[in-house]
Amino acid sequence: MKVALASAMFRNGDVAFNLRQMERHMRQAAGQGAALVCFGEAFLQGFDSLKWDFSSDCHMALGVDSAEFRTLCAWTRALRIDLLFGFLERDGAALYSSCALISGGALLKRYRRISRGWKEFRRTDGHYREGAVAEPFDYRGMRCQIALCGDLWDAPERFAQGEDVLFWPVYVDYRPEEWSGGERAEYAAQAAKAGAKVLMINSLSADGGGHGGCCVFCEGKTLAELPMDSEGLLVVDV
Repeated sequence: MKVALASAMFRNGDVAFNLRQMERHMRQAAGQGAALVCFGEAFLQGFDSLKWDFSSDCHMALGVDSAEFRTLCAWTRALRIDLLFGFLERDGAALYSSCALISGGALLKRYRRISRGWKEFRRTDGHYREGAVAEPFDYRGMRCQIALCGDLWDAPERFAQGEDVLFWPVYVDYRPEEWSGGERAEYAAQAAKAGAKVLMINSLSADGGGHGGCCVFCEGKTLAELPMDSEGLLVVDV
């Protein structure tokens, strides 16, 4: 199966722009024969779009029953490509950093980040929460898992459950020289603790900081890479 990892640019708080970016990359990925296209952590709203004030953040976060989700589900049907992406989720009075896998017009998997590094936890209250479940699932004949960014640093043992592929949407803001100078090797070593082929997806920020880039890690090695500061797709066979 071909999977496209999207090093795509988002704008913080601009869901309409980010949706257009997702549609554009979905079309490109489908044109390259990919069955699935993946985006980074919190891509739908932008990683730095929250203010840590629930009265405003509750309007930025989106539920899986939102109009935006219905649009994304419709695109997966129309474009015949599955979609995995990070988003800031609202579920009642709770907010999460989550990841969704949509296949054939329906939500196949929702995962909620289990580590707290997505939020400014010294400023937040009980509305801002982490998930508690990290478990493999079956997808297109493979045993898969999803981890979000710091999950593989805080609890790597929870992602070593015999899966074939681990999807790892992140948002990291290393400069390209820092990444190539040693940080990439550290991420490859951390990914090896999952014991699977790890697909890391990072995003570019139009507001500065995020340099994007995507990698495929396996057994501590980098098997494929789309360099930072490159907006585009890394299409790999898994």
